Amino acid sequence: MAELIYHVATTLDMFIADRNGVADESVFLYADDGGDFFASVKQYDAVLMGRKTYEYGFKYGLKPGEPSGIAQAVHPELKHYIFSHELDFESNDKVELVKEDAVSFCKKLKDEGKHQKIWLCGGGHLAGALLTHQLIDTLILKINPILLGDGIPLFGTKQKINLKLLHNKHYESGVILSTYQMVYPS
Repeated sequence: MAELIYHVATTLDMFIADRNGVADESVFLYADDGGDFFASVKQYDAVLMGRKTYEYGFKYGLKPGEPSGIAQAVHPELKHYIFSHELDFESNDKVELVKEDAVSFCKKLKDEGKHQKIWLCGGGHLAGALLTHQLIDTLILKINPILLGDGIPLFGTKQKINLKLLHNKHYESGVILSTYQMVYPS
């Protein structure tokens, strides 16, 4: 079975973007980790994105049906699964548009074992649905030393889930990279 890893930048108050969906250098510290993030992307076989996360790349020239900018730069063979009922483009060998139920699709994807490590890149609504159905195995948070007060939450749902800290790394900028194993109730 594949491991599904929610690997995302967040603020200290657990927002993955501001209320307008902005998640750029005005919110997060991207260049402070010595390339650790880009190196870590290479471990993944596939990436899951909600519509808004995928569309964010359109601001930077991404066209519908193209792999994300990170994948194009760092991991060109990364398979993309984009979840949306609103987008309309032809799927291809790099980018698959998924219009069916995300939870059912992700259960099948994990069970198939076609991919060993699946990266959930965002967004919060998709992450919340997968969390509710206990499909996220690992949570990797790049916690930025900023409080937004409002924005797009890490999870689009609220529930109690226990976590087991696996690894913690501190950067000089104040960023903390924490890796947790999800501990779901039996």
